Amino acid sequence: MLQIQSISKQYKTGDFVCKALDDVSVSLRDSEFVAILGPSGSGKTTLLNIIGGLDRYDSGDLIINGVSTKRYKDRDWDAYRNHTIGFVFQSYNLIPHQSIVSNVELALTISGVPRSERRARALHALEQVGLAEHANKRPNQLSGGQMQRVAIARALVNDPDIVLADEPTGALDSDTSVQIMDLLKEVAKDRLVVMVTHNPELAREYATRIIELRDGVLRSDSDPYEVPEQSQEKPAVHRRLGRASMSFATSVALSFNNLRTKKARTLLTSFAGSIGIIGIALILSVSTGVNAYIDGIQRDTMTAYPITIDSQTFDMTSIMGAQAGGRTDEEKSAKTDGIYPDDRSVKQTANLTNSITKNNLTDFKKYLDNPNSEVRKYVGSTGIQYSYDVKFSVFDHDPDGTLVNADGVDIGGTGSSSVASKMTSMGPSASMSDVTGMQMSMLTGKTDTNAAPDSFHEIMPGTKDSQLISKVVKDNYRVVRGAWPTTKDEVVLVLDDDNKVPLTTLYELGLLKAADYDEMMSRIDAGKKINTPTGRIDYSKALDQKLYLIPAADQYVKGDDGRYTYIGDNADEIAKRLSTATQLKVVGVVKPVKDASATPLAAGVGYTRALTNDLIDHADSSAIVADQKADKERNVLNGLTFSPKDDAEKAADAKTYVSTLGVSDKAAMAKTLLTSSQAAGQSAAGQAAGQQTAGQQMYGATQNGSAAAGQSTGAASEQQLADSLDAYVASATQDQLVKIYDAYVSGGSYDDNLAAFGVISRDAPSTINIYADSFENKDHISDAISNYNATVGKDDRIVYTDYVGLMMSSVTTIINVISYVLIAFVSVSLVVSSIMIGIITYISVLERTKEIGILRAMGASKRNVSQVFNAETGIIGLCAGLIGIGVTLLLLIPGNQLLHHAIGNNDVNAVLPPLAAVILVLLSVALTLVGGIIPSRKAAKQDPATALRTE
Repeated sequence: MLQIQSISKQYKTGDFVCKALDDVSVSLRDSEFVAILGPSGSGKTTLLNIIGGLDRYDSGDLIINGVSTKRYKDRDWDAYRNHTIGFVFQSYNLIPHQSIVSNVELALTISGVPRSERRARALHALEQVGLAEHANKRPNQLSGGQMQRVAIARALVNDPDIVLADEPTGALDSDTSVQIMDLLKEVAKDRLVVMVTHNPELAREYATRIIELRDGVLRSDSDPYEVPEQSQEKPAVHRRLGRASMSFATSVALSFNNLRTKKARTLLTSFAGSIGIIGIALILSVSTGVNAYIDGIQRDTMTAYPITIDSQTFDMTSIMGAQAGGRTDEEKSAKTDGIYPDDRSVKQTANLTNSITKNNLTDFKKYLDNPNSEVRKYVGSTGIQYSYDVKFSVFDHDPDGTLVNADGVDIGGTGSSSVASKMTSMGPSASMSDVTGMQMSMLTGKTDTNAAPDSFHEIMPGTKDSQLISKVVKDNYRVVRGAWPTTKDEVVLVLDDDNKVPLTTLYELGLLKAADYDEMMSRIDAGKKINTPTGRIDYSKALDQKLYLIPAADQYVKGDDGRYTYIGDNADEIAKRLSTATQLKVVGVVKPVKDASATPLAAGVGYTRALTNDLIDHADSSAIVADQKADKERNVLNGLTFSPKDDAEKAADAKTYVSTLGVSDKAAMAKTLLTSSQAAGQSAAGQAAGQQTAGQQMYGATQNGSAAAGQSTGAASEQQLADSLDAYVASATQDQLVKIYDAYVSGGSYDDNLAAFGVISRDAPSTINIYADSFENKDHISDAISNYNATVGKDDRIVYTDYVGLMMSSVTTIINVISYVLIAFVSVSLVVSSIMIGIITYISVLERTKEIGILRAMGASKRNVSQVFNAETGIIGLCAGLIGIGVTLLLLIPGNQLLHHAIGNNDVNAVLPPLAAVILVLLSVALTLVGGIIPSRKAAKQDPATALRTE
């Protein structure tokens, strides 16, 4: 039962007020055919829309089966229309892009009925109106009468309590009108049918009740219905009539079917929307290619120039800053009255000397090994490399069979101590660490006892323990003969990119004759012109060369007195030990690849980390190290204490030391004392006092012991010189013996001995190389080290030279500028794309306003309507994104060819990353949805009745 109680409705247009309904009250039976007649403007359509929930009344109440609608909200009216009302419109209001069966099942779709059930019910409804065979046709394939029957089937499919027909025969001919009226009369047998019509003849023929309206007032009612008294006694209550629901899949299906009927327009719309995406994708592709090229340069540069931290170093950055220019404004003066000293060079030298420092790499390594340390976030793919200065010597035979030392050619010679010789052997491909070590040696005057030959370098290992050779090395070097080392006793000969090795290295490896080397060095010392060998050496000769490695600890021999003697400079002793030495096999010859981005190997011999580890372990287990660790107070080389308590103990140690020397060693010490005495001369005061130097005392002893008076010191035999030294020591004062101790006996410390024997702690590397993949990360690593320094004491702070920062400080700025420019281009394209998509979406939404009215009449909520149009705009955005990506990929084919031609090489390749492509598609969808939000919401908020009248 439907009760209309004192319903009033008026429309305002500016100051004009039109009363569409004026206090209309009428009750309708559950099953009857009611025809509402009246002239245009009488309020009959308004009354129909209020009954159907398409329009709202201003006052009164609409009561459905005892349920009041006064407090109904939008969602309540939506559910009411969906579950209770079925609409039949004069203009059919079928959705043209949906099939007949889809139009019929629309109300069920909104109700959330499962697909199989709603399809069966829709086909049954079509069968009832005689159109089952037309189920899969489109509305434009049917006649007007057939479309109206489809509308009736749609109104009946949800089994509504009330069917509302607005001029159902207004657009039909007479014969068809009769068919439709017969159908509605049949429908009215078991439900309420309310029809608005201008045709009184049809109304009187088919309707069971006629209500006339005029000027919004009820004028007549042919069969009034009086509500039973018991019903009137029950007050109307508020109760919801259910809920309308539309799934997202349904929204997508509705939108997809609509777009499918407009393929050409959808394609053009999507292409227009894709223009911005194409622009963005092309810029991103070029940007990605350029950034990949820049990243490669940065990674290669950082591989060639890592952040290197040595155990002993100086701050080259501050030194170079101090030496960078001339006088500063503060240093200049306007004095013109005389001569003034320029102290800049002295201050620079002082700065250089004062900048020398020792780094506590033990604590710093603990910091680096901590996975949670700040620096770990910025370390590159090459990782952190720790280097250790293992101690060993390498010997070999030259083509003449002469035993050769790989650290200076002549065994026991002085060539290896020559700075020029070392610099020559390092060659132009020496690493920055090698050069720094050489500079440190020159500055401090200290050399590394028993250090490995300068031509031997450890090959950078991989980041995993099982990788003997780093990927960086294999990527930048190729094997020209043989293979890479796989075991500790295998090495490779490293050539430069011109297939060359420093000449001194070839002599040291025994590939050239040692006699020729000696002659060449003699001519250099004499200032004569030299002829260097330039002939080719076969790879096979290098691969056949036998190298013998003797660790530092094995170059000491224990005597019967328990003391150890160094034999590394004794060719005969070394020759005896070659049979037990580690034989190194040259298994390959390698050189840098063409245009190598990094060359971390200096020309010479490369050995693996496996050999380093073996040498460290061997030193720890050697006899000399075990004996030295057993007695930390005395030197196992001479039996003397490392730190005498006083001068008396020093004097005693000096006597003991001299007594242990052989004749040759004593003679050498005597000559040194005599030479120093003759060079320095005697002071006048000393002569007056009758004092004599040690040299003069020994000189007298030598002369007295000579076979003939007047015999010169230079002609004295080794035995005579040794005897004179013994005589002098026997009668020397404590002060004189202390001087001898300080000059000749003092042998360093316990730690110095262990270091000379090759003992190395893996917790105390000699060099740490930190590799980054970009300049930005390198800067972050520098900041992390600064932050580390802020947390430790002054003595534990890390000092290093940032060579990359010194050489390439402006590269980061250039990269940032390029990135900013590309980002600006992308931003402009995004704005243009957003505006274009918004306009296209707005037009599309406006064109489907009538469909909005149809959906609302079927019970779709505002949210459902927005969802439908959002689905459509999303589909357009998806198509635009996919088209944009596809077109971009096609354009990149000729684009890269043009790019290569323009820049003159193939190093830069524009490429669209897959992730970027996915993001761009999603961005296209998102932009389209954003562009459609405002118009879709505006359309959803439209009055349903008004939307239905929109063409």
